[in-house]
Amino acid sequence: MKVIRTLGISLIAGAAVVAMTSVASAQTLSDVLNNARAEREAVRTENAQRESDFLRERNTQQQKLSQIKRQVNAATAESDRLQAEFDTNRETIQTLQDELKTKQGEFAELFGAARSAANELALQLDESIISAQLRDRTGPLRETATSETLPRIEELEEFYLTMLEEMTEQANVVKFSATVKSAKGEDAQRDVTRIGPFAASSGGNFMVFKKDVGKLEFLSRQPGAGANDAARKVENYTGGGYVGATIDPSLGQLLALSVQTPTLAETVDQGGPVGYTILGVLAIAGAFGILRLLSLMGTSGAVRGQMRKKNASKGNPLGRIMMAYQSNTSADVETLALKLDDAILKEVPKLEGGLNLVKVAAAVAPLMGLLGTVIGMIQTFQQITLFGTGDPQIMAGGISVALVTTVLGLVAAIPLLLIHAFAAGAARTVTQILEEQAAGMIAEHAESRS
Repeated sequence: MKVIRTLGISLIAGAAVVAMTSVASAQTLSDVLNNARAEREAVRTENAQRESDFLRERNTQQQKLSQIKRQVNAATAESDRLQAEFDTNRETIQTLQDELKTKQGEFAELFGAARSAANELALQLDESIISAQLRDRTGPLRETATSETLPRIEELEEFYLTMLEEMTEQANVVKFSATVKSAKGEDAQRDVTRIGPFAASSGGNFMVFKKDVGKLEFLSRQPGAGANDAARKVENYTGGGYVGATIDPSLGQLLALSVQTPTLAETVDQGGPVGYTILGVLAIAGAFGILRLLSLMGTSGAVRGQMRKKNASKGNPLGRIMMAYQSNTSADVETLALKLDDAILKEVPKLEGGLNLVKVAAAVAPLMGLLGTVIGMIQTFQQITLFGTGDPQIMAGGISVALVTTVLGLVAAIPLLLIHAFAAGAARTVTQILEEQAAGMIAEHAESRS
C-alpha cells in the first residue's frame, strides 16, 4: 500500500506538472483535464506494452536456457564417449607396440643403432664446410633418425652413400661457386676454394659455414698475413705436387675463436689509464735514454779519435783535458795532477747526466704495473660482491686490468734497464779512458821534470 500510494503521489505530481505546463497553452480547465487523462492513458498503454515484452522475452530466455542445457548434456556425453574410445585406442596401441617389439627381435636394437648413427651424421653435416657445396643432404638422414618404423633398405643405402660421399670429399681440394655472406651482411657470388672440411677461402680470406643460414661467411677478422698468403697460394696453384696451406683441424672452431682474440691495441686498451701511463713513461724515458746512448757513443768515438791526435780539441772531453795539461806544463807534478783531476770531475757529470732518469723510470714502471694490478683486483672483488661468481665475463674487466698492467710494467722496465746499462757502460768507458790518459800525462810530465 505504501508503494502504491507513493506511485499515486508521483503520478499526481506528474499530472500537476503537465497541468502547469499546459496552462500556458490551454484556455479552459476542461482542456487541461482532458490532456491529463489522455497522457495518463498513453502512459498506461506504454507500461502494459513493456510488461508484455518483458514476459515474452522471459519465456524466450527460458527456452534458450533449456536449449543450452541440452547442448551441454550432449557435449558431456560425447566427451565420455571420446574418452572411452581414447582409452581403448591407447590399449590397442600398446598391444600393437608390444607385438611389434616382439616381432622385431634383435633387429630393433640394430635399427636403433642405425637411427642414432643417422642422427649423428646429420649433425656433422650441418656443421661441415662441405655442405656449402653439397646441399640438402640431411633430409633423408633426419627422416631415418626420427622414423618409428624399421628403416627400408633404400634408406640404409642412402645413409651409407652419404657417409661415403662425406669421407671422399674430406680428402679433396675443390673449387666451386657459392653465395658468400660478407662481414657486413651482404651476399655475393664468389669462387671458393675448399680444403676438405678443414678450411675454405676466397681471395685469400678465410670463411666459416653458418648452419642457420646454410651459407659461408667471411671472418670479421682474419687469422694473419701468413695464413692468408698461404690461402692465396692454394687458390692460385694449378700445377702438380704439393703446396703449403693453413687448415683448421677443429673444423672451424679455431678460426671462429681467432675473431675473439684481441689485437695488440685492444690488449693495451684493457690496461686502462694505468697502462697508457706506463707506455708514456716508456716512450719518454726510452727516447731520452736512446738519445743519451747515441750521444755517449759519439763522445766515445771522438775521444778515441783524439787519442790518435796531438792537437787538443775543445769538441771532446779528452781534448779539453789535454788543453788543461798544456796550460799547466810549468806546474809541479802534484799541482798538475790536481788540475787534471779537476778537469776530469768536470767531464763526468756531462757523461752521466740524465742516466738516473732512465734508471728511475725502469724502477717505477713495474711499480706502476703493480698499482694497476691492485686496482684491477679491487674492481674484480667489487664485481664479485655485487654479482657473485656465476658469470666470469662480469669479472673479466678487472682481471684484464690486473694482468695487462703487470705485463706493460715489465715490458717497459726491461728495455729501459738495457738502455741504462748500455749508456752507463759507455759513460764508464769514456771516464776510464780520460783517467788513463790523465795518468799518462802526469807520468810523462814527471819524467820530463826529473
